[in-house]
Amino acid sequence: MAKAGKSQSSTKPKPIKLKINGQKRTFDIDDPKLPNWIDDSDLSAGGYPYDKRMKREDYEQALERMQIELVKLQYWLQSAGERVMILFEGRDAAGKGGTIAAMRQYMNPRTARNVALPKPTETERGQWYFQRYVAHFPTAGEFVTFDRSWYNRAGVEPVMGFCTPQQHELFLEQAPHFERGIVADGIRFFKVWLAIGQETQLRRFHDRRHDPLKSWKFSPIDIAGIEKWDDYTKARDEMFERTHTQDTPWIVVQANDKRRARLAVIRRLLLSIPYDGRDESAIGEEDAAIIGGP
Repeated sequence: MAKAGKSQSSTKPKPIKLKINGQKRTFDIDDPKLPNWIDDSDLSAGGYPYDKRMKREDYEQALERMQIELVKLQYWLQSAGERVMILFEGRDAAGKGGTIAAMRQYMNPRTARNVALPKPTETERGQWYFQRYVAHFPTAGEFVTFDRSWYNRAGVEPVMGFCTPQQHELFLEQAPHFERGIVADGIRFFKVWLAIGQETQLRRFHDRRHDPLKSWKFSPIDIAGIEKWDDYTKARDEMFERTHTQDTPWIVVQANDKRRARLAVIRRLLLSIPYDGRDESAIGEEDAAIIGGP
């Protein structure tokens, strides 16, 4: 028992020194009280355009209407033999999993799959980098989402030192050509980046740390990444510069408010695909304040 206690103590994260908006801050993830400087600005962080979150009732009504449209979309995919693939990327805690869950909630799981791959095996590490992802691509009639994708090599891997600079550069050279082939083959292909502010991320990390139902989401990589905000920003900007193309553009959604972000992503998808019976009045118009390009 003594050894176990010592082990837990030795792994306890130390308070982290940060510089946010020109101000020096200290963040202790293990302190159950959220600092006021986070609580006061987690929604407005990064210049988010709304000062209040979307009301739950309004969100649920809009979501239900669009979920009905997603079911229509799935029927059309199956009858037409079409294929849809969506990559969800963003910083840790950006809301990728929740957006995917809202999108797939009422779709038939037999032909609407989510892919969230673990670390590559020894065999996979010896393959062409994109190879293990290709195995999960949709067949006719399928709708496939990726909760993180090959873009790990554009963000997490170079920032955390999990790949070499040469591997990172090769990826940035190959990705546009690889994705052009996906589109040329007829797959309806979308790349979504969920953008959040720094204080927003810290609040979500804090929630995960202290909520027993969410604690499994929190990892040592999250702790290490807190101090690497600027490094991730630099990697993201280079990724956009090198992989945002006319054939396969990035869709950037400001996601400090999870409800608005989920609706914005689903709406863009539905408006982009000419499925039978599409009801544009149920889908609504895009919110240009939170969705666009890099």
